[in-house]
Amino acid sequence: MNILVAIIAIVAIILLFTGGFVQSLNFLLWVGVVLLVIALIVWLLRFLGGKKTV
Repeated sequence: MNILVAIIAIVAIILLFTGGFVQSLNFLLWVGVVLLVIALIVWLLRFLGGKKTV
């Protein structure tokens, strides 16, 4: 009986860490998408505005 409780506790801890890891990866994915959009906007503004060097 004690072995069963220990196995359940270990599985619960592993699932807890896995769930937190997946949520943090999901958050980082959205941060990456937002940074990519910001970089594209800045690049477009520089490209369209252009620095006209003589």
